[in-house]
Amino acid sequence: MGSSFHSLPPLPRLQQQLKRCQAQVSKAEAWHGELPVPVLNRSWLQLEVINVAALLERFPADSSAHAPELMRFRTLLQQDVPADAAEQQCWEEFGADACHLALRRFWMEQQQPLHLWALEDYLELIERYRDSFEEEPRTMPLLVLPRRGDPQRLQCHWI
Repeated sequence: MGSSFHSLPPLPRLQQQLKRCQAQVSKAEAWHGELPVPVLNRSWLQLEVINVAALLERFPADSSAHAPELMRFRTLLQQDVPADAAEQQCWEEFGADACHLALRRFWMEQQQPLHLWALEDYLELIERYRDSFEEEPRTMPLLVLPRRGDPQRLQCHWI
């Protein structure tokens, strides 16, 4: 009696999908944008496989902390410019309204996230995935989606 892929119980089906992804990573000669990134939907026990190149399209990253106004402010603070002087300089360079808007967007994202992950998380995933090709056995990321209504962000596990 032949059994189709979708007729398997959820856990064996997920295991088979993960094994196929791991085989694809093992066979790859070099790191590239078509490598798989499995994404687990815990609510439905479904695994979606996305390639690296499509990650940001599927899960846009929060880059509000990287607004030029906020980056300039942080740079000035690192140069030991007092906070009030750094703020004044940013207002002169970008305008007070632009600085306020950048700060408002940043805090809104902190309080009520619209994105499932931050730009730093994405960049760390890419760097670690690429670095895994210098080691054996290679590892790959498994992204786990938060449950609906859960304030958590994407979780990344390495398998």
